[in-house]
Amino acid sequence: MVDAFGQADLRRKLLFTFAILVIFRFVAQIPVPGVDTEALRRIFDQSQLLGMLNLFSGGAMANLSIASMGVYPYITASIIMQLLVPVVPRLEALSKEGEAGRNQINRYTHWMTIPLAALQGYGQLILFQSQGVLTGVGLSGPRLMPTVAMVLSMTAGTVFLVWLGELITERGIGNGVSLIIFGGIVATFPSMIGQGFLGGGNLGGLILFGILGLAIVFAIVVFQEAQRRIPVQYARSLIRGGRMYRQSGASHIPLRVNSAGMIPLIFAMSLMIFPGTMASYFTTAQTSWVASSADFVRRLFDSTGLFYWAVFFILVVAFTFFYTMVVFQQQNIAENLQKNGGFVPGIRPGRPTADYLNRVLMRITWGGAIFLGVVAVMPFFVQKVTNVQAITLSSTGLLIVVGVVLDTMRQLEAQLLMRRYEGFIR
Repeated sequence: MVDAFGQADLRRKLLFTFAILVIFRFVAQIPVPGVDTEALRRIFDQSQLLGMLNLFSGGAMANLSIASMGVYPYITASIIMQLLVPVVPRLEALSKEGEAGRNQINRYTHWMTIPLAALQGYGQLILFQSQGVLTGVGLSGPRLMPTVAMVLSMTAGTVFLVWLGELITERGIGNGVSLIIFGGIVATFPSMIGQGFLGGGNLGGLILFGILGLAIVFAIVVFQEAQRRIPVQYARSLIRGGRMYRQSGASHIPLRVNSAGMIPLIFAMSLMIFPGTMASYFTTAQTSWVASSADFVRRLFDSTGLFYWAVFFILVVAFTFFYTMVVFQQQNIAENLQKNGGFVPGIRPGRPTADYLNRVLMRITWGGAIFLGVVAVMPFFVQKVTNVQAITLSSTGLLIVVGVVLDTMRQLEAQLLMRRYEGFIR
């Protein structure tokens, strides 16, 4: 980091990144008018769904600010586009057109973000109104214009944050959208740690909590960096003096143990929260069997129960395989190798190479899937072992923080190596 600040252009990029993150934190403090802050704080203490969405908003939803949706609609649009690419022929053709095709798909993602942000913004307002945080939300009569103004401001806040993220990607260091989420998560750490110490009475539990947290971070780093390198040979033809010569070069394909990142956790968490959230709306139904069934489902999917975390673990493992294979198929590695004269030693080009890579990927993904499943359920066991309830150890948050830090460090390393500096990642 000292070497990076010693370079004028890198120092400028780092300061630009910090400045954008400061702007984001200012925007996250601007609330939507008419918010009951006490009622808002109360429902955030009770709702897992809002807690998950608040994670991706960078803590802005806890203030119901104009940036309360964060970049979550953009992330949703990106995931939808990734899943649509192998299904829609037009999108699949664009994905094979190089940089121009990827830019067009990115443009579609931005367009999709706007209606998703508007729908999510209106849904948030209706949810908060039902909890007594807001009043006068609706699409009829005198409530129409205030509601439209709030939805537009929240949608504009999301688009503004995405724009800030892309400015970081273009002119700063690191992936901008990831850094926006990272900045929000890190901003909540001081208050969360302060609550843990103010709770008092369990110093040993807090120390054990910190040790386990560091151990989880170490494991995340190991698995995030772990990869299987598949050797690749390239045959090249050179013409010199009217004669053709064959040259060969060696390289490798890095297949990551955890290729899916945090996406399986998001999918699984969304599915696990949905039944309990829907059931909570029917617990006060007039029909007795509906109310009792809803109460049973709500207790079954309560995050304090073992059933919830067991199903969560299984879903994370399943989604890891699903998402890894979807993304891997889009890369067309075997086809690209064949076009560029590359081959895996001992494996025939074309379909046999694709089958071989799929088999290797499936085997190493078992390690990544079980790792993600363990990380997903670790908060439950950490709280049980340490008996620390004031601090919440978010597995998704840790994955985001560690992943963003590693990616940013790699980019800084690459920038320094281009300037012939000795790297600082050993």
